[in-house]
Amino acid sequence: MDGEMNDGTAVDTNVVSKSPLQGAEGVCILAIESSCDETSAAVCVGGKILSNIIAGQKVHEQYGGVVPELASRAHMQNIVPVVDAAWAKAGIGLSNIDAIAFTQAPGLIGCLLVGAQFAKSLALALDKPLIAVHHMQAHVLANLISDDSPQFPFLCLTVSGGHTQIVLAKSPLALEVIGETIDDAAGEAFDKTAKLLGLPYPGGPLIDKNAALGNPLAFKFAEPQIPGLGFSFSGLKTSVLYFLQKETKADEAFIQKNLHDLCASVQHSIITILLKKLKKAVQQTGVTSVCIAGGVSANSGLRKALKEAGVKHGWNTFIPAFEYCTDNAGMIAITAHYKYLAGQFTGLDESPSARAEW
Repeated sequence: MDGEMNDGTAVDTNVVSKSPLQGAEGVCILAIESSCDETSAAVCVGGKILSNIIAGQKVHEQYGGVVPELASRAHMQNIVPVVDAAWAKAGIGLSNIDAIAFTQAPGLIGCLLVGAQFAKSLALALDKPLIAVHHMQAHVLANLISDDSPQFPFLCLTVSGGHTQIVLAKSPLALEVIGETIDDAAGEAFDKTAKLLGLPYPGGPLIDKNAALGNPLAFKFAEPQIPGLGFSFSGLKTSVLYFLQKETKADEAFIQKNLHDLCASVQHSIITILLKKLKKAVQQTGVTSVCIAGGVSANSGLRKALKEAGVKHGWNTFIPAFEYCTDNAGMIAITAHYKYLAGQFTGLDESPSARAEW
């Protein structure tokens, strides 16, 4: 049958007539992601993603950002139909599942609890092992989903609404953060500057859309001078704020008249900061296989800039498919696959955490 999430998101729940497990090798993992405002479930068999169902939450748009309590409630409404759709689309029966994975940290605690408790309940009922996954590690390993995946070691620039990191990946389960933001994340810089420009939430994708029509060199904003591989975006946001206050005082219609150029310039500034640090990381480590991950890796300007940098500097570059950039259970499933092979299971007493070190 075809289903629909509580916010109107369509879901294909047609059951595949022949189970993909017939003749296939490898463990079967059901994964659940619920760290923020996407409810997602995926099925992975032998390291291959067979389904990746995602339900968004439109309720937050009117508030200009994610409201944690509303997000938790939406997860409770969405999780059963999303999980049902995931194994139905994959053609998987409950008896074929070997393990159940869930996002343990970081994220909104109420949202994490919904996914964790559902996964624990299902694991207990089916007598299956449980696998806890770190959300940011999963973003990095999303690059392993494609057949054209990087060889180890590789560097990953992970950019999202809450995190900006450079990760040295030595193996699927040996990931080291070698650089990260000291204040705001790149995704937050996109969303906050979008708000200053009068764009609705989520503003990051709208900056990207408008930037394609503007001149990235039209306006120049402050670039933080942070030593090493650290990032900072608070100064950039302040620079944009003061600039707009000055210009709109002289001309109230300044933003409207220059929206495309403003978006292009903001995006250019953020991407320049990111790639300068990534270039420094390559020089320091000698690793020339380079990936991006996280929600901001869906940004067309960043994807293009990485490819151009790869050609210029001789890097091997890798970019996840769009569906594996934003929060999704496919990346949780691929991470759980490697944790299963390594025997890294967790008990029913594992608690979700809003913040957690790697």
